[in-house]
Amino acid sequence: MKAVTTDRRPTTSLLAGLALVALIVHLLTIHRYGYFRDELYYIACARHLDFGYVDLPPLSALLLRIEMILFGSSLFALRIFPALASALTIALTGMLARELGGRRWAITLAGTGMLGSLFFLAVGNFYSPNLYEPLFWTGAIYLLCRIINGAPPRNLIWFGLVLGLGIQNKHSMVFFGLAIALALLLTPERRQFARKWIWLGGLIALVIILPNLIWQIERGWPTWVLLHGIAKSNKNVVLTPWEFFSQQIILMNPATFPLWFGGLVWLLASGEGRRYRLVAFTYLIALAEFIVMHGKNYYLAPAYPTLFAAGGVAFERIFAQRFRWLRPAIVALIIGSAVVLGPVVLPILSPEKLLAYMRAIHFEVPRTETSHTAALPQLYADQFGWEEMVRSVARVYATLPADEQKRAAIFCQNYGEAGAIDLFGPKYRLPPALSGHQNYFYWGPGDYTGEIMIVLDDNATDERDQFSSVEDHGLIESSPWAMPWEQRLHIFVCRGLKIPLRELWPRVRVWL
Repeated sequence: MKAVTTDRRPTTSLLAGLALVALIVHLLTIHRYGYFRDELYYIACARHLDFGYVDLPPLSALLLRIEMILFGSSLFALRIFPALASALTIALTGMLARELGGRRWAITLAGTGMLGSLFFLAVGNFYSPNLYEPLFWTGAIYLLCRIINGAPPRNLIWFGLVLGLGIQNKHSMVFFGLAIALALLLTPERRQFARKWIWLGGLIALVIILPNLIWQIERGWPTWVLLHGIAKSNKNVVLTPWEFFSQQIILMNPATFPLWFGGLVWLLASGEGRRYRLVAFTYLIALAEFIVMHGKNYYLAPAYPTLFAAGGVAFERIFAQRFRWLRPAIVALIIGSAVVLGPVVLPILSPEKLLAYMRAIHFEVPRTETSHTAALPQLYADQFGWEEMVRSVARVYATLPADEQKRAAIFCQNYGEAGAIDLFGPKYRLPPALSGHQNYFYWGPGDYTGEIMIVLDDNATDERDQFSSVEDHGLIESSPWAMPWEQRLHIFVCRGLKIPLRELWPRVRVWL
């Protein structure tokens, strides 16, 4: 039996309106601070297109290259795609609520939940693969729910396309795919495995990810080496199962918890919702996967649009006859909480006012990395100090004789510093940066010999072992709001590398 259908025309304008609100919120705030550390690296990746990178598949870099061709690389231009992706995710969440049998209030509640989610407010405000991931998770679930509601099984071909593109965007989509497969086996939809369409969809996904798979094999699985190194390090905060789940509530905004958790209960326990319990099983299996693997707290975030959609339908049903006033009250509560908590994840306030505000409301976003000791949340601290650093390097570079400038290389310890040199450097007539961090290692030393290098480091212990001469030109110029270790960088002019740079290069690799 097919689920209850609704007239889609009246709700289309509602979907568009909710998406437009998200788009406006982001367009008004995306230019407030500066480039995020990872954005500098993603720009570098977009300028070195390949079938893979040490820490990400190729799709997000390709999309960023397209965005840069269309709009340029200014801060506002860089974040147009994130704003659009945020709006599309909200629209898709509403479409899923409609597919689950929801009407106007279900769509309104689902979209409002997404608008009020702290994670989705934050991720729509800067460029990263994370901004596309919810689109792929939600799109895949939407296609499966359409099949449950009677759409032809050949739609599984589209499911395979979405899954393949999702993996090419972020490797964590593999865990979603595994969760989906197990969830199918736990529901009557296991019958799909007896049909050719799901296998054709799987083949399409494999063909899509094959270039990245070959890239990984040819280089000895660098992403696995990276993940293994991170697991052995003390880089990430390790959470207990309860801490992981409780931080989901914070990341999604505590005021939205009844909505998405109610959606989970509706999918598992109600007669109507159990038709789509595949969605609930997928969430629970993915939750277990990330808890077992000690994943970062936001790894599960792409699953929540599906629960917001289910929650919208659940609340619409519960308050259909009695307590109807609670539906607008829930919307008001979520919007009100988003207004209160929004400055913590959107750059609305100046850094000074933000710190005072966070103290006043006694709220901050949980930290995911042990080295994060800045006063500001990491999302903000990593947006300060980059051009100041480049100006400092440029002043030292300008003191070199003309013949040394032609031969001088600039070596950075991480991809944020290197990405900043590459982005801002041309304005100051600096050469491209070198680094052993992440994919900068694969881009290599170029034609540089190492006879003269400008090195950014917090001390010169390694440099004094590697070079005949090391001059300390002092601390870089930075921002008081930048990460503390970035403020402690010195600029060293090093001459006379004791061994050839290409021989030294394998030793500079840092994959963390």
